[in-house]
Amino acid sequence: MKQAESKFRGAGGMELYSQSWQPDDAARGALLLVHGFGEHTGRYNYLVDYLIPRGYAVHGFDLRGHGRSPGPRGHINQWSELRDDVRAFVGMVTAQQPTTPYFLFGHSFGGLIALNYALQFPEGLHGVIASAPLLAQAKLSPILVMLSRVLQRIKPDFPVNTKLDGSTISRDPAEIQRYVTDPLVHGIGTPRLAQEIDSAIVWTQTHAAELRLPLLLYHGGADRLVPIVGSRTFYDHVTFPDKRWIEYAGGYHESHNDLDRATVFTNLVSWLEEHLR
Repeated sequence: MKQAESKFRGAGGMELYSQSWQPDDAARGALLLVHGFGEHTGRYNYLVDYLIPRGYAVHGFDLRGHGRSPGPRGHINQWSELRDDVRAFVGMVTAQQPTTPYFLFGHSFGGLIALNYALQFPEGLHGVIASAPLLAQAKLSPILVMLSRVLQRIKPDFPVNTKLDGSTISRDPAEIQRYVTDPLVHGIGTPRLAQEIDSAIVWTQTHAAELRLPLLLYHGGADRLVPIVGSRTFYDHVTFPDKRWIEYAGGYHESHNDLDRATVFTNLVSWLEEHLR
């Protein structure tokens, strides 16, 4: 495996941190990774370790306000910043190896970003993979939700601790511990981010029928953080015939870090193999 770190300029010229993992031989295909809220690209080691020996490369970047990228934690001014960051990243990576089949992969908040992006800029992508995408309001404290709505009008960039429950991400105690002790993980979100997420969910759900890329969408059946109903609703409204839905019975939010991740990865690679042709 060859691992490299770099930086690129996203929306407004912000310099964002990125990582890539390459097999020793030429990659047969590649995943472009968009991580979830409050985390970073370094938390996908199981996924990377599974894909690399099978000939796939993985490229990812830390979203603005996350991980090793700059910006106020958990804040954006408008949704287009995230969309344009992804567009810059996709353009950079695909220009380096233009003949490689690229698949956009997004988890949770990143799943919303990936689907929203794929609906608007499908060029250069062979498909989109959404893991427990945030397509319905996350299960947060009603008090926090109300506070966020009040602050939207008076202090939209006020940092709010969402107090995400680490026990919701996985049934594996070791993964919960890894999450809660990770110094690059945070639970900070601002009212403006919450407002932009809500608008992006509505837009993405409304335009689901316009998706024109192969889709793999999967979700843990016992996800206590992001409601599975949002994923089901989006999938049902996708009219493009090349789509696949998988629900992992009893699975928690992070399928790639959960107890049945071997099955998740097997199904993922099977789908990728079908779409390299």
